[in-house]
Amino acid sequence: MDQLLLHDIALTAAGRTPNRVATSQRGEQITFGELADRIQHVAMVLAARGVKHGDRVAWWSETSIHAGPVYYGLASIGAIFVPMNPRFSDEEAKAILDLVDPRLVIHDQAHKGDLEITELLAQRRPSTVDLPEINEYDPEVIFCTSGTTGTPKGCVLSHRCNRLRTSAQAGGGEGAVMSIFPQFHWGGWSFTHSAWYGGDELALVDGGDTTALLEAIHTRRVGRFYAIPAIWRRILEADRSAYDLSCLRQADTGTSATPLDLLHAIHEAFPQTTTKIGYGATEAGGLCTLSYDDIERKPGSVGLPAPGMHVRIVDGELWVRSPMAFSGYFRNPEATADAVVDGWYRTGDLVERDSEGYISVVGRVKDMIRTGGETVAPPEIDLVLQRHPAVADGAVAGIIDDDWGEVIGAFVVLRPGHQLDLAELRRHCEPNLAAYKHPRRLYVVDAIPRTGPTGQVQRRHLSDIARAAAEDEARAARR
Repeated sequence: MDQLLLHDIALTAAGRTPNRVATSQRGEQITFGELADRIQHVAMVLAARGVKHGDRVAWWSETSIHAGPVYYGLASIGAIFVPMNPRFSDEEAKAILDLVDPRLVIHDQAHKGDLEITELLAQRRPSTVDLPEINEYDPEVIFCTSGTTGTPKGCVLSHRCNRLRTSAQAGGGEGAVMSIFPQFHWGGWSFTHSAWYGGDELALVDGGDTTALLEAIHTRRVGRFYAIPAIWRRILEADRSAYDLSCLRQADTGTSATPLDLLHAIHEAFPQTTTKIGYGATEAGGLCTLSYDDIERKPGSVGLPAPGMHVRIVDGELWVRSPMAFSGYFRNPEATADAVVDGWYRTGDLVERDSEGYISVVGRVKDMIRTGGETVAPPEIDLVLQRHPAVADGAVAGIIDDDWGEVIGAFVVLRPGHQLDLAELRRHCEPNLAAYKHPRRLYVVDAIPRTGPTGQVQRRHLSDIARAAAEDEARAARR
Protein backbone atom coordinates (compact mmCIF):
# COMPACT_ATOMS: atom_id res chain seq x y z
CA MET A 1 0.00 0.00 0.00
CA ASP A 2 1.28 3.47 -0.81
CA GLN A 3 2.73 5.48 2.05
CA LEU A 4 1.40 8.92 2.98
CA LEU A 5 4.50 10.94 2.06
CA LEU A 6 4.64 14.71 2.05
CA HIS A 7 6.54 15.28 -1.20
CA ASP A 8 3.98 13.25 -3.16
CA ILE A 9 1.66 16.26 -2.80
CA ALA A 10 3.74 18.27 -5.28
CA LEU A 11 4.77 15.35 -7.46
CA THR A 12 1.21 14.21 -8.12
CA ALA A 13 0.15 17.81 -8.87
CA ALA A 14 2.99 17.99 -11.42
CA GLY A 15 1.72 14.81 -13.02
CA ARG A 16 -1.77 16.27 -13.40
CA THR A 17 -1.05 19.85 -14.46
CA PRO A 18 2.69 20.34 -15.15
CA ASN A 19 2.24 23.71 -16.85
CA ARG A 20 0.02 25.30 -14.20
CA VAL A 21 1.65 27.88 -11.91
CA ALA A 22 2.50 26.27 -8.57
CA THR A 23 3.88 29.29 -6.75
CA SER A 24 4.58 32.97 -7.30
CA GLN A 25 6.37 35.78 -5.49
CA ARG A 26 6.99 39.36 -6.59
CA GLY A 27 6.60 38.58 -10.30
CA GLU A 28 8.54 35.29 -10.28
CA GLN A 29 6.60 32.10 -11.05
CA ILE A 30 7.30 28.37 -10.94
CA THR A 31 5.04 25.80 -12.65
CA PHE A 32 4.28 22.43 -11.09
CA GLY A 33 6.54 20.78 -13.64
CA GLU A 34 9.40 23.11 -12.71
CA LEU A 35 8.64 22.58 -9.03
CA ALA A 36 8.94 18.79 -9.39
CA ASP A 37 12.24 19.20 -11.26
CA ARG A 38 13.65 21.50 -8.55
CA ILE A 39 12.55 19.08 -5.82
CA GLN A 40 14.42 16.29 -7.56
CA HIS A 41 17.44 18.56 -8.09
CA VAL A 42 17.63 19.51 -4.40
CA ALA A 43 17.20 15.89 -3.33
CA MET A 44 19.95 14.54 -5.57
CA VAL A 45 22.46 17.33 -4.90
CA LEU A 46 22.02 17.17 -1.13
CA ALA A 47 22.14 13.36 -1.10
CA ALA A 48 25.39 13.54 -3.08
CA ARG A 49 26.71 16.01 -0.46
CA GLY A 50 26.12 13.42 2.26
CA VAL A 51 22.71 14.44 3.63
CA LYS A 52 21.16 11.20 4.87
CA HIS A 53 17.87 9.84 6.10
CA GLY A 54 17.09 11.43 9.48
CA ASP A 55 19.55 14.30 9.12
CA ARG A 56 18.32 17.77 10.02
CA VAL A 57 18.86 20.59 7.53
CA ALA A 58 18.14 24.15 8.68
CA TRP A 59 16.66 26.82 6.41
CA TRP A 60 17.48 30.41 7.35
CA SER A 61 16.01 32.86 4.88
CA GLU A 62 13.45 35.52 4.24
CA THR A 63 10.21 34.21 2.73
CA SER A 64 11.30 32.68 -0.57
CA ILE A 65 9.87 30.93 -3.60
CA HIS A 66 12.79 28.49 -3.21
CA ALA A 67 11.74 27.24 0.24
CA GLY A 68 9.19 24.77 -1.17
CA PRO A 69 11.69 22.89 -3.35
CA VAL A 70 14.12 22.69 -0.42
CA TYR A 71 11.47 21.43 2.03
CA TYR A 72 10.02 18.88 -0.37
CA GLY A 73 13.46 17.88 -1.69
CA LEU A 74 14.60 17.07 1.85
CA ALA A 75 11.39 15.13 2.50
CA SER A 76 12.02 12.99 -0.56
CA ILE A 77 15.37 11.77 0.85
CA GLY A 78 14.06 11.29 4.39
CA ALA A 79 15.85 14.35 5.79
CA ILE A 80 14.18 16.81 8.15
CA PHE A 81 13.48 20.46 7.28
CA VAL A 82 14.12 22.94 10.12
CA PRO A 83 12.97 26.47 9.19
CA MET A 84 14.28 29.35 11.28
CA ASN A 85 12.89 32.81 11.87
CA PRO A 86 14.70 35.28 9.57
CA ARG A 87 14.45 37.89 12.35
CA PHE A 88 16.54 35.76 14.71
CA SER A 89 19.70 37.24 16.16
CA ASP A 90 22.82 35.09 16.00
CA GLU A 91 22.20 34.13 19.63
CA GLU A 92 18.63 32.99 18.93
CA ALA A 93 19.76 31.07 15.85
CA LYS A 94 22.53 29.37 17.85
CA ALA A 95 19.98 28.10 20.38
CA ILE A 96 18.03 26.41 17.60
CA LEU A 97 21.11 25.04 15.85
CA ASP A 98 22.46 23.64 19.13
CA LEU A 99 19.15 21.86 19.64
CA VAL A 100 18.74 20.25 16.22
CA ASP A 101 22.44 19.76 15.33
CA PRO A 102 21.89 20.18 11.56
CA ARG A 103 23.95 18.57 8.83
CA LEU A 104 23.71 21.83 6.84
CA VAL A 105 22.31 25.33 7.11
CA ILE A 106 20.89 26.51 3.77
CA HIS A 107 20.50 30.28 3.65
CA ASP A 108 19.86 33.37 1.55
CA GLN A 109 22.22 36.31 1.03
CA ALA A 110 21.02 38.05 4.20
CA HIS A 111 21.85 35.19 6.56
CA LYS A 112 24.77 32.95 7.51
CA GLY A 113 25.12 29.23 6.87
CA ASP A 114 26.85 26.48 4.96
CA LEU A 115 25.21 26.62 1.54
CA GLU A 116 23.45 29.53 -0.15
CA ILE A 117 20.26 28.61 -1.95
CA THR A 118 21.41 30.05 -5.28
CA GLU A 119 24.54 27.90 -5.07
CA LEU A 120 22.46 24.80 -4.32
CA LEU A 121 20.18 25.39 -7.30
CA ALA A 122 23.15 26.12 -9.58
CA GLN A 123 25.07 22.95 -8.71
CA ARG A 124 25.18 20.19 -11.31
CA ARG A 125 23.06 17.29 -10.17
CA PRO A 126 24.59 13.82 -10.22
CA SER A 127 23.31 11.37 -12.82
CA THR A 128 22.47 8.73 -10.21
CA VAL A 129 22.05 8.73 -6.45
CA ASP A 130 20.85 5.95 -4.19
CA LEU A 131 17.81 7.33 -2.34
CA PRO A 132 16.62 5.79 0.95
CA GLU A 133 13.29 4.12 1.61
CA ILE A 134 10.99 6.42 3.56
CA ASN A 135 8.23 5.51 5.99
CA GLU A 136 5.18 7.69 6.55
CA TYR A 137 5.92 7.81 10.27
CA ASP A 138 9.38 9.30 9.65
CA PRO A 139 9.78 12.91 10.83
CA GLU A 140 9.91 15.46 8.01
CA VAL A 141 9.87 18.89 9.72
CA ILE A 142 10.75 20.45 13.07
CA PHE A 143 9.15 23.78 13.97
CA CYS A 144 11.11 25.47 16.77
CA THR A 145 10.35 28.09 19.36
CA SER A 146 12.75 30.97 19.95
CA GLY A 147 15.48 30.38 22.47
CA THR A 148 16.10 33.84 23.98
CA THR A 149 13.97 33.49 27.11
CA GLY A 150 14.35 29.76 27.67
CA THR A 151 15.30 26.49 26.10
CA PRO A 152 13.74 26.20 22.62
CA LYS A 153 11.41 23.31 21.85
CA GLY A 154 11.29 21.58 18.49
CA CYS A 155 7.85 20.33 17.44
CA VAL A 156 8.32 17.23 15.25
CA LEU A 157 5.79 16.41 12.53
CA SER A 158 5.82 13.22 10.46
CA HIS A 159 4.98 12.68 6.79
CA ARG A 160 1.74 10.96 7.79
CA CYS A 161 0.74 13.71 10.22
CA ASN A 162 1.13 16.47 7.62
CA ARG A 163 -0.58 14.47 4.87
CA LEU A 164 -3.59 13.84 7.11
CA ARG A 165 -3.76 17.51 8.07
CA THR A 166 -3.54 18.51 4.42
CA SER A 167 -6.26 16.20 3.16
CA ALA A 168 -8.52 17.34 6.02
CA GLN A 169 -8.38 20.99 5.00
CA ALA A 170 -7.54 20.99 1.30
CA GLY A 171 -9.94 22.29 -1.28
CA GLY A 172 -9.08 22.91 -4.90
CA GLY A 173 -10.40 24.91 -7.81
CA GLU A 174 -11.09 28.13 -5.88
CA GLY A 175 -8.20 29.95 -7.56
CA ALA A 176 -4.85 30.91 -6.13
CA VAL A 177 -4.25 30.66 -2.39
CA MET A 178 -2.41 33.61 -0.86
CA SER A 179 -0.13 33.05 2.12
CA ILE A 180 1.25 35.86 4.25
CA PHE A 181 2.51 33.58 7.02
CA PRO A 182 6.28 33.39 7.54
CA GLN A 183 7.90 30.15 6.45
CA PHE A 184 9.18 29.22 9.91
CA HIS A 185 5.57 28.81 11.04
CA TRP A 186 3.34 25.76 10.57
CA GLY A 187 0.45 27.96 9.43
CA GLY A 188 2.33 29.12 6.35
CA TRP A 189 3.25 25.59 5.31
CA SER A 190 -0.29 24.33 5.87
CA PHE A 191 -1.43 26.74 3.14
CA THR A 192 1.41 25.57 0.90
CA HIS A 193 0.49 21.91 1.30
CA SER A 194 -3.24 22.47 0.84
CA ALA A 195 -2.80 24.68 -2.23
CA TRP A 196 -0.54 22.18 -3.98
CA TYR A 197 -2.70 19.23 -2.90
CA GLY A 198 -5.59 20.86 -4.76
CA GLY A 199 -3.42 21.82 -7.73
CA ASP A 200 -3.75 25.54 -6.98
CA GLU A 201 -1.18 28.31 -7.08
CA LEU A 202 0.39 29.51 -3.85
CA ALA A 203 0.99 33.28 -3.92
CA LEU A 204 3.64 34.34 -1.40
CA VAL A 205 3.11 37.93 -0.23
CA ASP A 206 4.50 40.14 2.54
CA GLY A 207 1.65 40.57 5.02
CA GLY A 208 3.02 43.90 6.18
CA ASP A 209 2.55 45.51 2.75
CA THR A 210 -1.16 46.21 2.22
CA THR A 211 -0.60 47.41 -1.34
CA ALA A 212 1.20 44.16 -2.18
CA LEU A 213 -1.71 42.17 -0.74
CA LEU A 214 -4.26 43.98 -2.89
CA GLU A 215 -2.02 43.77 -5.96
CA ALA A 216 -1.57 40.02 -5.50
CA ILE A 217 -5.31 39.38 -5.18
CA HIS A 218 -5.83 41.44 -8.34
CA THR A 219 -3.02 40.00 -10.51
CA ARG A 220 -2.86 36.39 -9.26
CA ARG A 221 -6.68 36.09 -9.06
CA VAL A 222 -6.57 34.91 -5.47
CA GLY A 223 -9.61 32.92 -4.42
CA ARG A 224 -8.68 32.07 -0.84
CA PHE A 225 -6.94 34.19 1.77
CA TYR A 226 -6.52 33.95 5.54
CA ALA A 227 -5.36 36.89 7.64
CA ILE A 228 -5.39 37.81 11.29
CA PRO A 229 -7.87 40.57 12.26
CA ALA A 230 -5.22 43.32 12.33
CA ILE A 231 -4.35 42.74 8.67
CA TRP A 232 -8.00 42.64 7.62
CA ARG A 233 -8.48 46.02 9.28
CA ARG A 234 -5.61 47.47 7.24
CA ILE A 235 -7.15 46.09 4.05
CA LEU A 236 -10.55 47.54 4.92
CA GLU A 237 -9.04 50.95 5.61
CA ALA A 238 -7.04 50.99 2.34
CA ASP A 239 -8.13 52.51 -0.96
CA ARG A 240 -9.15 49.44 -2.98
CA SER A 241 -10.66 51.25 -5.96
CA ALA A 242 -7.76 50.48 -8.32
CA TYR A 243 -8.02 46.70 -7.90
CA ASP A 244 -10.41 44.04 -9.19
CA LEU A 245 -10.95 41.89 -6.11
CA SER A 246 -14.04 40.07 -7.35
CA CYS A 247 -12.05 36.81 -7.60
CA LEU A 248 -11.87 36.47 -3.81
CA ARG A 249 -14.23 33.77 -2.53
CA GLN A 250 -12.95 32.86 0.94
CA ALA A 251 -11.96 35.71 3.28
CA ASP A 252 -10.98 33.79 6.39
CA THR A 253 -9.64 34.90 9.76
CA GLY A 254 -9.13 33.74 13.32
CA THR A 255 -6.51 32.99 15.98
CA SER A 256 -6.85 36.25 17.92
CA ALA A 257 -10.13 37.76 19.09
CA THR A 258 -12.39 38.44 16.09
CA PRO A 259 -15.06 41.09 16.78
CA LEU A 260 -18.39 40.67 15.02
CA ASP A 261 -18.16 44.19 13.58
CA LEU A 262 -14.98 43.21 11.74
CA LEU A 263 -16.68 40.17 10.21
CA HIS A 264 -19.56 42.39 9.08
CA ALA A 265 -17.09 44.86 7.56
CA ILE A 266 -15.28 42.10 5.64
CA HIS A 267 -18.54 40.86 4.15
CA GLU A 268 -19.66 44.38 3.29
CA ALA A 269 -16.36 45.07 1.49
CA PHE A 270 -16.31 41.65 -0.20
CA PRO A 271 -19.96 40.57 -0.55
CA GLN A 272 -19.03 37.68 -2.85
CA THR A 273 -17.04 35.99 -0.06
CA THR A 274 -17.71 33.73 2.87
CA THR A 275 -15.65 33.84 6.05
CA LYS A 276 -14.61 31.02 8.34
CA ILE A 277 -12.81 31.35 11.65
CA GLY A 278 -10.03 28.84 12.17
CA TYR A 279 -8.31 27.71 15.36
CA GLY A 280 -5.37 25.35 15.54
CA ALA A 281 -1.97 24.51 17.01
CA THR A 282 1.33 23.42 15.52
CA GLU A 283 1.29 20.34 17.73
CA ALA A 284 -2.23 19.23 16.77
CA GLY A 285 -3.19 20.84 13.45
CA GLY A 286 -6.59 22.38 12.80
CA LEU A 287 -8.65 22.01 15.96
CA CYS A 288 -11.91 23.86 15.29
CA THR A 289 -13.67 25.80 12.57
CA LEU A 290 -16.56 28.22 12.85
CA SER A 291 -18.45 28.14 9.58
CA TYR A 292 -19.85 31.18 7.81
CA ASP A 293 -23.41 30.13 8.66
CA ASP A 294 -22.62 30.13 12.39
CA ILE A 295 -20.79 33.44 12.69
CA GLU A 296 -23.88 35.49 13.59
CA ARG A 297 -25.38 33.06 16.06
CA LYS A 298 -22.10 32.02 17.73
CA PRO A 299 -20.14 35.27 18.15
CA GLY A 300 -16.77 34.78 19.82
CA SER A 301 -16.74 31.02 19.23
CA VAL A 302 -14.05 29.12 17.32
CA GLY A 303 -16.64 26.58 16.22
CA LEU A 304 -16.98 22.83 16.33
CA PRO A 305 -14.07 20.42 16.71
CA ALA A 306 -12.58 19.23 13.43
CA PRO A 307 -13.90 15.90 12.09
CA GLY A 308 -12.02 13.03 13.66
CA MET A 309 -10.75 15.20 16.53
CA HIS A 310 -11.35 13.84 20.02
CA VAL A 311 -11.73 16.62 22.60
CA ARG A 312 -12.05 16.78 26.36
CA ILE A 313 -11.99 19.67 28.81
CA VAL A 314 -9.92 19.13 31.96
CA ASP A 315 -10.08 21.87 34.61
CA GLY A 316 -11.13 24.28 31.87
CA GLU A 317 -8.21 23.37 29.57
CA LEU A 318 -8.80 21.89 26.12
CA TRP A 319 -7.16 18.50 25.53
CA VAL A 320 -7.26 16.89 22.07
CA ARG A 321 -6.31 13.61 20.45
CA SER A 322 -6.12 12.64 16.78
CA PRO A 323 -3.88 10.95 14.16
CA MET A 324 -2.80 14.47 13.11
CA ALA A 325 -0.91 15.13 16.35
CA PHE A 326 2.80 15.79 16.48
CA SER A 327 5.39 13.11 17.29
CA GLY A 328 6.74 14.98 20.30
CA TYR A 329 9.39 17.59 21.06
CA PHE A 330 12.80 16.85 19.57
CA ARG A 331 15.17 15.39 22.15
CA ASN A 332 12.99 16.68 24.97
CA PRO A 333 11.03 13.85 26.60
CA GLU A 334 10.27 15.98 29.66
CA ALA A 335 8.49 18.66 27.63
CA THR A 336 6.69 15.97 25.63
CA ALA A 337 5.49 14.24 28.80
CA ASP A 338 4.26 17.56 30.17
CA ALA A 339 2.30 18.34 26.97
CA VAL A 340 0.95 14.86 26.19
CA VAL A 341 -0.92 12.84 28.80
CA ASP A 342 -2.01 9.32 27.85
CA GLY A 343 -2.13 10.36 24.19
CA TRP A 344 -3.99 13.63 24.85
CA TYR A 345 -2.31 16.89 23.85
CA ARG A 346 -2.82 19.68 26.38
CA THR A 347 -3.38 22.83 24.32
CA GLY A 348 -2.82 25.30 27.17
CA ASP A 349 -6.03 27.07 26.11
CA LEU A 350 -8.88 27.61 28.54
CA VAL A 351 -12.21 27.03 26.83
CA GLU A 352 -15.93 26.89 27.35
CA ARG A 353 -18.30 24.60 25.42
CA ASP A 354 -21.98 25.32 24.88
CA SER A 355 -24.88 22.89 24.71
CA GLU A 356 -24.42 22.42 20.95
CA GLY A 357 -20.74 21.56 21.29
CA TYR A 358 -19.34 24.88 20.06
CA ILE A 359 -16.08 25.90 21.70
CA SER A 360 -14.97 29.37 22.79
CA VAL A 361 -11.40 30.11 23.84
CA VAL A 362 -11.52 32.26 26.96
CA GLY A 363 -7.82 32.49 27.79
CA ARG A 364 -4.50 30.77 28.24
CA VAL A 365 -3.70 28.76 31.33
CA LYS A 366 -0.77 31.10 32.00
CA ASP A 367 -2.58 34.32 31.04
CA MET A 368 -5.57 34.20 33.36
CA ILE A 369 -5.96 37.21 35.66
CA ARG A 370 -6.68 36.54 39.34
CA THR A 371 -8.16 39.70 40.87
CA GLY A 372 -9.77 39.90 44.31
CA GLY A 373 -10.32 36.14 44.35
CA GLU A 374 -12.04 36.14 40.95
CA THR A 375 -10.57 34.55 37.82
CA VAL A 376 -10.89 36.61 34.63
CA ALA A 377 -10.28 35.49 31.03
CA PRO A 378 -8.54 38.33 29.11
CA PRO A 379 -9.97 37.68 25.59
CA GLU A 380 -13.51 38.37 26.83
CA ILE A 381 -12.47 41.88 27.87
CA ASP A 382 -10.34 42.39 24.74
CA LEU A 383 -13.45 42.10 22.58
CA VAL A 384 -15.33 44.68 24.63
CA LEU A 385 -12.43 47.16 24.51
CA GLN A 386 -12.14 46.80 20.75
CA ARG A 387 -15.79 47.77 20.30
CA HIS A 388 -15.26 51.26 21.76
CA PRO A 389 -15.41 53.83 18.95
CA ALA A 390 -12.19 55.53 20.11
CA VAL A 391 -10.18 52.30 20.14
CA ALA A 392 -8.30 51.04 17.09
CA ASP A 393 -6.90 48.05 19.01
CA GLY A 394 -6.95 46.97 22.62
CA ALA A 395 -6.08 44.21 25.05
CA VAL A 396 -5.80 43.63 28.80
CA ALA A 397 -3.25 42.07 31.11
CA GLY A 398 -2.87 41.46 34.83
CA ILE A 399 -1.01 44.13 36.82
CA ILE A 400 0.46 43.19 40.22
CA ASP A 401 -1.39 44.97 43.05
CA ASP A 402 -0.87 44.79 46.81
CA ASP A 403 -4.59 44.91 47.62
CA TRP A 404 -6.12 42.84 44.85
CA GLY A 405 -3.29 40.48 43.93
CA GLU A 406 -3.74 41.61 40.36
CA VAL A 407 -5.84 44.33 38.76
CA ILE A 408 -6.92 44.50 35.14
CA GLY A 409 -4.91 46.90 33.02
CA ALA A 410 -6.36 48.03 29.69
CA PHE A 411 -3.92 48.88 26.90
CA VAL A 412 -5.43 50.75 23.98
CA VAL A 413 -4.35 52.17 20.65
CA LEU A 414 -6.50 55.23 19.95
CA ARG A 415 -7.97 56.12 16.61
CA PRO A 416 -6.66 59.42 15.17
CA GLY A 417 -8.35 62.43 16.77
CA HIS A 418 -9.87 60.44 19.66
CA GLN A 419 -9.29 60.53 23.41
CA LEU A 420 -10.29 58.15 26.17
CA ASP A 421 -10.10 58.11 29.95
CA LEU A 422 -10.55 55.28 32.43
CA ALA A 423 -13.98 56.44 33.63
CA GLU A 424 -15.36 56.46 30.09
CA LEU A 425 -13.85 53.04 29.38
CA ARG A 426 -15.44 51.57 32.50
CA ARG A 427 -18.84 53.04 31.50
CA HIS A 428 -18.43 51.35 28.13
CA CYS A 429 -17.83 48.01 29.89
CA GLU A 430 -20.90 48.20 32.16
CA PRO A 431 -23.51 46.68 29.80
CA ASN A 432 -21.27 43.76 28.86
CA LEU A 433 -19.03 42.87 31.80
CA ALA A 434 -19.45 42.29 35.52
CA ALA A 435 -17.83 45.01 37.62
CA TYR A 436 -14.89 42.82 38.71
CA LYS A 437 -13.92 42.49 35.02
CA HIS A 438 -13.69 46.24 34.45
CA PRO A 439 -10.21 47.68 33.88
CA ARG A 440 -8.73 49.58 36.82
CA ARG A 441 -5.76 51.00 34.92
CA LEU A 442 -5.58 52.52 31.45
CA TYR A 443 -2.47 52.76 29.27
CA VAL A 444 -2.48 54.43 25.86
CA VAL A 445 0.14 52.72 23.66
CA ASP A 446 1.33 53.00 20.08
CA ALA A 447 0.70 49.31 19.34
CA ILE A 448 -0.46 46.12 21.03
CA PRO A 449 2.45 43.64 21.12
CA ARG A 450 1.39 40.56 19.20
CA THR A 451 3.10 37.50 17.81
CA GLY A 452 4.02 38.14 14.19
CA PRO A 453 2.69 34.91 12.69
CA THR A 454 -0.65 34.61 14.50
CA GLY A 455 -1.47 37.99 16.00
CA GLN A 456 -1.91 36.61 19.51
CA VAL A 457 -1.54 39.20 22.27
CA GLN A 458 1.78 39.02 24.11
CA ARG A 459 0.38 39.83 27.54
CA ARG A 460 3.73 39.48 29.28
CA HIS A 461 4.94 42.47 27.26
CA LEU A 462 1.85 44.44 28.29
CA SER A 463 2.65 43.73 31.94
CA ASP A 464 6.21 44.91 31.27
CA ILE A 465 4.83 48.21 29.91
CA ALA A 466 2.80 48.71 33.09
CA ARG A 467 5.78 47.85 35.28
CA ALA A 468 7.99 50.35 33.46
CA ALA A 469 5.31 53.05 33.80
CA ALA A 470 5.07 52.41 37.56
CA GLU A 471 8.86 52.66 37.91
CA ASP A 472 8.84 55.98 36.01
CA GLU A 473 6.14 57.31 38.35
CA ALA A 474 8.11 56.21 41.42
CA ARG A 475 11.28 57.91 40.18
CA ALA A 476 9.36 61.10 39.44
CA ALA A 477 7.84 61.08 42.95
CA ARG A 478 11.28 60.81 44.57
CA ARG A 479 12.58 63.92 42.81
